[in-house]
Amino acid sequence: MDVPSASERAVAAPPDVASVQRRTVALLAAVQVLGGMGVAIGITVSTLLAANLAGASFAGLASSMGVVGAAVIAVPASRIMDRLGRRPGLAAAYCAAVAGAVLVVVAGTVHSFGLALAGLFLFGAGTTANLQARYAAADLALPERRATALSTVVWATTAGAVAGPNLAGPAGDLAARHGIPALAGPFAVSAVMFGLAGLLTVGFLRPDPLLLARSVLDGGLSVVRPRASVRSALGVIRSSPGALLGLGAVAAGQSVMVGIMSMTPVHMQHGGAPLRIVGFVISVHVAGMYALSPVAGWLSDRYGRRPVILAGALLQLAACAVAGTAGEDPIQLGAALTLLGLGWSATLVAGSTLLGESVPVADRPSVQGTADFVMGLAGACAALLAGVVIGAGSYALLSILGAIAVLPLLAAAARRPAPAGATG
Repeated sequence: MDVPSASERAVAAPPDVASVQRRTVALLAAVQVLGGMGVAIGITVSTLLAANLAGASFAGLASSMGVVGAAVIAVPASRIMDRLGRRPGLAAAYCAAVAGAVLVVVAGTVHSFGLALAGLFLFGAGTTANLQARYAAADLALPERRATALSTVVWATTAGAVAGPNLAGPAGDLAARHGIPALAGPFAVSAVMFGLAGLLTVGFLRPDPLLLARSVLDGGLSVVRPRASVRSALGVIRSSPGALLGLGAVAAGQSVMVGIMSMTPVHMQHGGAPLRIVGFVISVHVAGMYALSPVAGWLSDRYGRRPVILAGALLQLAACAVAGTAGEDPIQLGAALTLLGLGWSATLVAGSTLLGESVPVADRPSVQGTADFVMGLAGACAALLAGVVIGAGSYALLSILGAIAVLPLLAAAARRPAPAGATG
């Protein structure tokens, strides 16, 4: 069973640190509502906007650019965090997301696919900030509460992320009345949400949880560190079986989820589904991603990280089976995407927790940023290939390939756990 080591359990948080931890989680939860809404609105319409600007075969490229942006921006954001703390890194990512959302609005107005791709790349920084916030929630948590703290912030995304897709239609109608294309208008709402999230982070994430964690757990000796590279972070991950499994869980879960989810709106639109129905299906998917994440966190703390990763892989396998046989039935597609979201939640929460606790405190920001970089690239490749598969094949074929992709994680998580005392 994947549990914290005895030495980690011996570290007790002083009362003042516990108080800071509670305030940090509460603030991050509030910020995630805004950030989740901003990201979800863009996810709903990005592939549709790309299909409108360049054709269905290029729809996957829109999702790819957003996911690539999230992946690439995770590296400089984590470096800022490594040297200056969580607050500056998160704020910088939200600022980039605002710029990207505004650029997409302009691109839709002037009908420029290239400009839209550039905007979607920067828009991915919103995902970067939302994902990195989960690590900030765990910085000061006790070992036996890490997954719960991390999952609480993931869960807080639910309200904004579920509401976001349902705002796409009204936002598009409002934009159209002001001369802005309906599929570009929702990004203006995203820009506002990201801006508010950044302001809250800058104003209230004090003291910085990462810097305080280093002061408490690392004697304050690692506040200023030499620049860490992706290669060195990957070396740290390779040296730990637990970190490797954690990285594999978040990368595999992300790639399967993005591949299927990103092409579902295009598949439904080809079947004649209106935007409000597409928005509803994406909403239930997002609810699956976030609503039960505290359960995944509790199960990870109670029974270990590995069993929850295994459960997540099984859920994603089931999702691919349901999606592949759904045809154009919105109810079955909604059920498939709900399962897909639940599987993603389990792999993200358990995998992220296992990854962070399997490496030294001083290496965590660079390792976590690199993990999100790898996770993002995996998702981007999946989105790009998904567009090609839809263009040349079918949604059912895409679901089969998704099922095949999750099998290696299933096998890795099902292996006999590491010997007692190891985190993997």
